[in-house]
Amino acid sequence: MDGLLLDTEDIYTQCINIILKEHSQTRPELPWDVKAKLQGRPGPAATQILLEWADLKLTPEEYLARIVTLHQERFPTTRPLAGVPELLANLAKTQKQQQPVHIALATSSHLANFKLKTDHLTELFSVFPDERRVLGDDQRLKPGRGKPLPDIFLLALDTINASLPEGEEPIKPEECLVFEDSVPGVEAGRRAGMRVIWCPHKELKALYAGREAEVLAGRTGEAGDVDMHQVGELDDGWGEYLASLEDFPYEKYGIVVPQ
Repeated sequence: MDGLLLDTEDIYTQCINIILKEHSQTRPELPWDVKAKLQGRPGPAATQILLEWADLKLTPEEYLARIVTLHQERFPTTRPLAGVPELLANLAKTQKQQQPVHIALATSSHLANFKLKTDHLTELFSVFPDERRVLGDDQRLKPGRGKPLPDIFLLALDTINASLPEGEEPIKPEECLVFEDSVPGVEAGRRAGMRVIWCPHKELKALYAGREAEVLAGRTGEAGDVDMHQVGELDDGWGEYLASLEDFPYEKYGIVVPQ
């Protein structure tokens, strides 16, 4: 959701940079090689990575109190990224046809932040039924099992299958298409056995220039030592880069949008 559907990744960066300028003498701004490690991860994991790097003159509790205040001020101003309203509207249109596109939301954002980011965008997010929303603090997710592990996407698929019309065949992971902006998120999708579209921030794309095939295969090593049979192969066609979600190629993925 963050950085894929909404412009919140830039807001996260702004908030962290405010704290760095206030409380760090050696780290004036958050560089993209560090930010890339924060993206897509659950809040506690991202915070730990940041604090280990930041050299802040704050306790973890003081940092959390300050960042929460900044988020509360800025998240209600979030806006959808280019192409997102059209994409979600078109996916919503498919719900009225014989073969709808079943969709779910899987985000590392906890409920409180999710509400701050989306309460003013209820129509945009209405395409995701409540029972098909998996947030970062969902009790069904085990602690420490956030992205780049595949659990959140597999749980999202479970929510879809649990709400299918009676008699409809369960959807398999290999029939799913994951939309992601973060590198850990791409790895999570590939490890779930799903196809993935990577639509990153331009600065993240620049950071991984020349390594795109590794990203799309889920082979950047974001999860440390893993069974490489769980991820994809280079250039296997199961991962694709898109610069934005504008003019999405529905036909390529077998999606028919009613006129």
